[in-house]
Amino acid sequence: MTTPATRLFNGSHFQVKEFILMGLPGIHSWQHWLSLPLAVLYLSSISANLLIFITIWKELKLHQPMYQFLSVLSIVDIGLATTIMPKILTIFWFDAKAISLPECFAQIYAIHCFVSMESGIFLCMAFDRYVAICHPLRYPTIVTDSSVFKATIFMVLRNGLLVIPVPVLAAQRDYCSSNEIDHCLCSNLGVTSLSCDDRKLNSICQMIVASLIMGGDLILIILSYALIVSSVLKLNSVEAASKALSTCSSHLILILFFYTVIVVLFVTHLAEKKYPLIPVLFNVLHNIIPPALNPIVYAFRTQDLRLGFQKLILPGKKSK
Repeated sequence: MTTPATRLFNGSHFQVKEFILMGLPGIHSWQHWLSLPLAVLYLSSISANLLIFITIWKELKLHQPMYQFLSVLSIVDIGLATTIMPKILTIFWFDAKAISLPECFAQIYAIHCFVSMESGIFLCMAFDRYVAICHPLRYPTIVTDSSVFKATIFMVLRNGLLVIPVPVLAAQRDYCSSNEIDHCLCSNLGVTSLSCDDRKLNSICQMIVASLIMGGDLILIILSYALIVSSVLKLNSVEAASKALSTCSSHLILILFFYTVIVVLFVTHLAEKKYPLIPVLFNVLHNIIPPALNPIVYAFRTQDLRLGFQKLILPGKKSK
């Protein structure tokens, strides 16, 4: 007798037709209490990123490459948070743990695409700061509205196409036994661990994709900032050097957080069998905290953005 989660496959064994997302390992009985802080993080992420996008769009003073890239980052953050949080909240609130195979593979694709897109936008922002500081006289001719648009389209195409093999290979696996995933979302390695055949190709593919995209982006970001620091150290004025570096501070904070969490995720994944909750929790937080953190960092450290918020929220109040 088959369960609702299985169907007859090749007349000899069963192939699951849906997965069951069990939630956070080891704390299933009280994980619903985490729904409130996660819901607050999600709502704050959506509202803050929408506020940044609308402010940059309406305020002519913010129609600059740095802020245009920030507006693209806001859309990416909204997409990333929305890819996972509604499903997680329905699991915690309504015990709606079932997810169909196509939905699960689509979520794998969307997560990889948005995370890679965030890495790509960080690279674009690093290049913008490099040109602004190292080649200030050529900046208006190099970093134009057209180049921002082309860079954004390139990143969309690069990430949208390069991550396709990850969910495609996952969909080709044979899922014929357990369909319960000890996770809140469909992670590639979590899903393929349920397959009855060899998943080595999936692991290799994910490693190659991550190395090409995020590894390549990180190397170019480090190179950009090495050249920025080298250029700043040549300035005779301490004040000028401080001012130049201050324009990079918000970007550096976000980059350090983004890539540090990825490294922590990789390390904790190695200890998954001993402490299964830690990598799952970090995986969830990595997909929701950056979208909530990015607007806060830029809002607190960028005066032009704060003035734009003030004009949008309090249109009758004059800025000092």
